[in-house]
Amino acid sequence: MKQHKKGLVIWLLIVVVLLIAALMAGSPGRSETVQEAMRDAVLHDSGQVSLFGLKTVNPGMISAFVVTAVLLIAAALIRIFAIPRFKLQPGKLQLVLEELVGLFDGMAKGNSPHRNRFMGAYIFAAGAFIFVGTLFELLGLQAITIHGHPITLPAPLSDVNAAIAMGTLSYLVIASGGVAQHGPKGILKALKEFSLPISMSFRLFGALLSGLLVTELVYYYVNLSFVLPVIVGVLFTLLHALIQTYVLTMLVALYYGEVSEPPHKGEPKSPQSDNA
Repeated sequence: MKQHKKGLVIWLLIVVVLLIAALMAGSPGRSETVQEAMRDAVLHDSGQVSLFGLKTVNPGMISAFVVTAVLLIAAALIRIFAIPRFKLQPGKLQLVLEELVGLFDGMAKGNSPHRNRFMGAYIFAAGAFIFVGTLFELLGLQAITIHGHPITLPAPLSDVNAAIAMGTLSYLVIASGGVAQHGPKGILKALKEFSLPISMSFRLFGALLSGLLVTELVYYYVNLSFVLPVIVGVLFTLLHALIQTYVLTMLVALYYGEVSEPPHKGEPKSPQSDNA
């Protein structure tokens, strides 16, 4: 017990010494202002990278490709090697997978009781992409910009284009539930929520971008760039990963349940819903 306390005191002393040294060192001159640094973190005017030498793209697209490849490879490995070995008495991996599947399946069934098989699969995939994609920036993988400068690959959804793509795809999935249940009339029901893809897109973009900008701001000043960025970056990233995964999957399941709800008694049924 005494050794643990002694080790904790030593670490606290090291942190205090680093903070005092950083404050005494001050901030050196920089070639760009903090406004320019934060603008570049959002728009990537000077931080674009080359995609296999074919096209210049934002670094968020490279991050999206990497995250997608990791998820697909992981899914294939689990399906080939892990699932065939599942037993009645689950092991650790099987227990984790069953809990995750049960979580999203229960969310789909609870918020969209009708036609929820596809919904459970979609929100699981979307949630996995958001969560893993948000944690991806913690790896600190580097890329080289077209100007020859190193850049850390950001979370895919911190790029507004990726956030809009996720919001639009989620809206199309919601609209498909209305069409499957009510036929062409279901499109009108889904169009009532025409602002949904915009709100979901910018909710994702704004939440993830805020963490990126706060971390960028902390790193910009040398007297804050010791110890504190680790705490700020990890806390913001974990918090956004959990919250945004829950928010988007819950909203998609909720709106899907509304548009796929069958007609109440006294309302005319569409031929598609009778055949379903």
